[in-house]
Amino acid sequence: MAVKIGIVNQKGGVGKTTTAINLSAGIALAEKKVILVDMDAQANATSGLGIGKNGNSIYNVLLEPTRIEQVIKKIPVPGFPHILPSSIDLAGLSVEIENDSMWMRRLEYALKLIDNKYDYIIIDSPHSLSFLTINTMVASDKLIIPVQCEYFALEGLSELINTYKKIK
Repeated sequence: MAVKIGIVNQKGGVGKTTTAINLSAGIALAEKKVILVDMDAQANATSGLGIGKNGNSIYNVLLEPTRIEQVIKKIPVPGFPHILPSSIDLAGLSVEIENDSMWMRRLEYALKLIDNKYDYIIIDSPHSLSFLTINTMVASDKLIIPVQCEYFALEGLSELINTYKKIK
């Protein structure tokens, strides 16, 4: 089973995507099988790794988990990990599934379908405490929370940790 690591913080500009990309690259260099999941509608991890923001994405997987294998892309750099790309479509997903009582487990269910194919699953989340971030926290075994060393960032960190404890 893969170790699932969510990179989360409700604050933007703290290095979540940079951490996710570099952690994935480092794990791949250690000859471990890794996939990066881009859960941010801005799709910066996706475009930062040279993948287009159009076409099938994690949006399609969250709607229909069994499509996960069809959506996975290989990064066009030798030795680099796979990615579940993102797209702007994610921005409206919560409205589309608002009546689903299991909305917070959609990512978890999808990742179970590929869990045995990877050593690590790294999940880059958006800069808000949204449907997507909560899905990331539910699906993750561990969290990395990049923060800036300033008062308000630390205050937000304690709130995020309390939210995580409630979710788990």
